[in-house]
Amino acid sequence: MNNRNNTTSDRKQKKVNESRTTMTEMVMPNDTNPLGNLMGGNLMRWMDIVASICAAKHSESHVVTVSVDHVSFKRPINVGDVVTLNANVTRAFTTSVEVYVEVFASDIKGGNPRKCNHAYLTFVALDENKKPTAIPEVIPLTSEQEKLYEGAGRRRELRLILGERIPAKDAKLLKEYLLAQ
Repeated sequence: MNNRNNTTSDRKQKKVNESRTTMTEMVMPNDTNPLGNLMGGNLMRWMDIVASICAAKHSESHVVTVSVDHVSFKRPINVGDVVTLNANVTRAFTTSVEVYVEVFASDIKGGNPRKCNHAYLTFVALDENKKPTAIPEVIPLTSEQEKLYEGAGRRRELRLILGERIPAKDAKLLKEYLLAQ
């Protein structure tokens, strides 16, 4: 499954499933807008919590959120619905880790199940002095995990360009991908 270049590294390695995190919430009236739908900010808060727990489990340290990629609200989530958030590490860089979060909702009886949205969040691991610290590499085990792993490099380059941390001309992986399309 792993077709990446095998390089020797002193960093510890962890499988994606070792840090998988699931969180379940029920939408209460104080979580909703006047239409009875879950407010986007509340959902984003839950996504940040589940993703940060996942990132902390992977990195074995405290983490801070550094970015949230495109979040769109594809389907409304209603008062009384049960929301399940699944978080998985996609890739770890030296001190940062990308986490993919999927959001599902259903009614209290499990009816009307639906995927509502997803997002990628990036975290930096901190040591006891609140300085960035090295974190374990990710070992993807399935083809889906491998696909998310491979795409993470391109998403990282795009985040770095948008954050004005690198010039677009230095985005090698992103250029290769776009030219191949």
